[in-house]
Amino acid sequence: MLNKLLAAAAMAAIAYAVVPANAARVSAGCSGENLAKTESMVEAMADGEGKFAAQKEIALAQDSMLSGKMGACGMHLSKAAHIGMAK
Repeated sequence: MLNKLLAAAAMAAIAYAVVPANAARVSAGCSGENLAKTESMVEAMADGEGKFAAQKEIALAQDSMLSGKMGACGMHLSKAAHIGMAK
C-alpha cells in the first residue's frame, strides 16, 4: 500500500514538473508577431474557400488570445498557416 502511494506521489511530481514546460512550448506559437505574419500571408491569398477558412481560423486565434487560451490560439494559428501554405 505504501509503495503504491509513493509511486502515485512520484508520478504526480513528474506530471507537475512537465506540464508547465509543455504549456510554455505550446503558447510560444501564439504571439502577436506570429499572428501578424499569418494574417499577412492569408491576405496575400487569392479569394476563395481556403482564404475564407484561414480568415476564420485567424479570428478564432485572436479570440483565444484575448481570452488567455494560448494553446487554442496556437492551434488556430497553425491551422490558418497550413491552409495558407496549401493554397
